[in-house]
Amino acid sequence: MTMISAIVLAAGSGTRMGGKTIKQFLKIGSSPVIIKTLSVFEKTQIIDDVILVSPESELDTSIRFVKEAGLKKVARILAGGKERQDSVRHGLNAVSRNSDIVVIHDGVRPFVTEKIITDVTVSAQKSGAAIAAVPVKDTVKEANGEYIAGTIPRDNLWLAQTPQAFNYKVIKDAFENARRNGLMGTDDASLAEAAGNRVTIVMGSYCNIKITTPEDLIFAEAIAKEQGI
Repeated sequence: MTMISAIVLAAGSGTRMGGKTIKQFLKIGSSPVIIKTLSVFEKTQIIDDVILVSPESELDTSIRFVKEAGLKKVARILAGGKERQDSVRHGLNAVSRNSDIVVIHDGVRPFVTEKIITDVTVSAQKSGAAIAAVPVKDTVKEANGEYIAGTIPRDNLWLAQTPQAFNYKVIKDAFENARRNGLMGTDDASLAEAAGNRVTIVMGSYCNIKITTPEDLIFAEAIAKEQGI
């Protein structure tokens, strides 16, 4: 029987957001961002268990929030590392060796859907690695200082999102390759690519935003209002 584990990353300090409350604990409506995110994974049938990666200083708060929300799939809550890649590595080290697929998601993307999680997971089961992404809508310019150096055709350009899902061995080997070679990736798929793996693209959603700045929170509240959540 296939076992699918998720790592939800909520270990960032949120310095770009400002304020005293870290971004994953800010509320959209009546619930903290991280609980909205975790609740989607809780409802997604294909996910068996979830590992939540939290700031070390906020472990008690994370544990309390999860308990109050009655989330049964959160199997472990552990401290993250200095960088995002370190936090993912901590999560991977906690994943059961019985897991066939590992789904990695940013905890501050609360508008992920059950369909996106399922689609990415199923794609990874077939190909070994898959990500959610959306086509670029704006014209993309390359700059040289303050001047335009060129215009990049956008037909084949996508904006990477999470979730990103991988065969367990694929992502473990990718992180080991990164450690040996001193690689720091901008996302988990980039490490899989660097290790020689092909990664498939699954359609994400333009609503699947990452809440990083105060402006993002405004968009998030508008999306929540539109979706009635």
